[in-house]
Amino acid sequence: MKFVDNAVITIASGNGGRGAVSFRREKFIPKGGPDGGDGGKGGDVIFKVSHNITSLLDFRYKPRYIAENGGSGQGNNKKGRDGKDMLITVPVGTEVIDFDSGEVMADLTKDGEEIVLLRGGIGGKGNTFFKSSTQRRPRFAQPGMPGTVRKVRLVLKSLGDIGLVGFPNAGKSTLISKLTCSHAKIAPYPFTTKTPNLGVYLGDNPDGSAKTLTIVDIPGIIEGASEGA
Repeated sequence: MKFVDNAVITIASGNGGRGAVSFRREKFIPKGGPDGGDGGKGGDVIFKVSHNITSLLDFRYKPRYIAENGGSGQGNNKKGRDGKDMLITVPVGTEVIDFDSGEVMADLTKDGEEIVLLRGGIGGKGNTFFKSSTQRRPRFAQPGMPGTVRKVRLVLKSLGDIGLVGFPNAGKSTLISKLTCSHAKIAPYPFTTKTPNLGVYLGDNPDGSAKTLTIVDIPGIIEGASEGA
């Protein structure tokens, strides 16, 4: 499995629902007052950290995450239903960075941590809200507020479970390539590895459940190896 330490995705919170224009209709009240309910709130975009996830590979195959829109209000002062939140689960050590500005929107370092990154739009007010002494039968309502769309880069800062340390040209890159199918540069001369290579090993726990280990191939320990000197 190839280790992926960054991915670009699009996230969007839900739009708020439209308020309703409605009037009471009862047997002996043919021209009742307004009873239009408010629209529901749009769903939020929430990021949650889990130690059970060790890479960002899955985000390459699903690049769009959109929360649900809020429902429209109804008569009899019924509020529209709130949109369902979009929950995005990421590994420990993930940074969420705005793709356009480079702003760090979240630095997720604790297992179980949750953060609301985008708030859903507020639902619009139904016509009941606009009734007044001068406006007895308002025939208008508010649209819901739009949600927010952002393109973000996810960057995983991983320390790794296992570090391979040794002298230059000792075969560390070859070993990590065989164990994890990573594509580390390999050549018959010293100082080939100038930056750490990362790979994920897939195995099994004694109980049969899946186990993943992040392995880091560190540049040779001789001074200047990281620069290829």
